[in-house]
Amino acid sequence: MSIQSNKQTSPNINVTPLIDVLLVLLIIFMVITPIDSRKFDTKIPEKPDSTQEELAAPPTLLVVSIDKDLQLSLNSQTMNLMDLTSSLKQILSERTPDQKTLFIKAPKNVRYEFVANVIDGIKGAGASPIGLQVDYLE
Repeated sequence: MSIQSNKQTSPNINVTPLIDVLLVLLIIFMVITPIDSRKFDTKIPEKPDSTQEELAAPPTLLVVSIDKDLQLSLNSQTMNLMDLTSSLKQILSERTPDQKTLFIKAPKNVRYEFVANVIDGIKGAGASPIGLQVDYLE
């Protein structure tokens, strides 16, 4: 016959092997990590020389400019948003997909809502991709 004791043994977890594994992993990661930090080389465009000639824009370049009075112009031809989208539809329908790039030039003080409406109209005309150029236009 076996004698059962009324003592209950409480389970305990031996954490010593876990700490040993953790320390080994820590040492491995410290050795693997490079000592010197990696740096990204960035190149900032320099101001062009005054003697340098300005390049002529290619004839296929499309630039929509928004001035501070919210006037739209397509390649220096002033028009409203409806005329702009219809002109762009006509121009872009005759072009291949890789020639449908368009740039929007606007000053920083123009409301985002207005620029977003212009972008929507331009996308509806079929331009893709659209580049944004934020400038202080005179």
